[in-house]
Amino acid sequence: MIKSMTGFGRGEFSQGTSTFSVDVRSVNHRYCDVSIRMPRSMSLMEEKVREFVSERISRGKVDVYINYSTFGQSSQVKLDTSLAKAYVDSLNTLKEMFQIQDDISLSLLTRFSDIMSLETVEQDMEELWLILKEALEIAFNALIEMRKREGERLKNDLLEKIVDVRDFVENMKEKSSGIVDEYKIKLYDRIKELIKDIPIDENRLLTEVAIFADKTSIDEEIVRLESHMDQFKKALNFGGPVGKKLDFIIQEMNREINTIGSKITDLEVLNNVISIKTEIEKIREQVQNIE
Repeated sequence: MIKSMTGFGRGEFSQGTSTFSVDVRSVNHRYCDVSIRMPRSMSLMEEKVREFVSERISRGKVDVYINYSTFGQSSQVKLDTSLAKAYVDSLNTLKEMFQIQDDISLSLLTRFSDIMSLETVEQDMEELWLILKEALEIAFNALIEMRKREGERLKNDLLEKIVDVRDFVENMKEKSSGIVDEYKIKLYDRIKELIKDIPIDENRLLTEVAIFADKTSIDEEIVRLESHMDQFKKALNFGGPVGKKLDFIIQEMNREINTIGSKITDLEVLNNVISIKTEIEKIREQVQNIE
């Protein structure tokens, strides 16, 4: 199926106390250009995310935004009971030594910051990757589905434009069918007018006129142009990542129509050439957005 390079997807997945949310956007680009923004603490998984994207997207500029949140104990309190006992013993010694009547309270002990410390719980990156992968799957499934819908619209529009181009080509064939013979007659009459009474080999004159007039023939260009249109249609119906192939075919079509325009002086045929060039340019702009 033909896919557009433009799309958006969002996914979120939670397991245990961890939640990942993913936003992904893609636009047209000549190659596959992936940009990833994620929390610094998750940077070890960036390469896996990049591989995940490259397996699903062959062309386009892709921006991936990853957010991570956790509810629960991502940190834990470490209590040094030995140190606390030493503080209590020392305080009791001071009480007896100086006959202090005040009691040792919990609030007093908490003032000693080295008794309790906050430590970050080490996170299992493999488990987190499995959670993130689920969120990525949801986001990229939505992205690819949107790219498919847009691609189908582009395909239908391009097929219609190719039909228009074919109509102009048929009209051009009809108008150009007698151009070479007309040019031969005009060229022959003009040469005869210029040489007047100068003796010349009539057969040689007719041969040279025929050779020169044949250079104005556009039959070969029309055949190649029709062949390119057939290839373009087959590529569209074949599906898959065919954007670069379509772009190449359009370049070849443009080359053929430019050659025709340089050979022909007939006004009606030139009008068809201009119409075809206009349609080809529209097609080229649309093809730039196909994967």
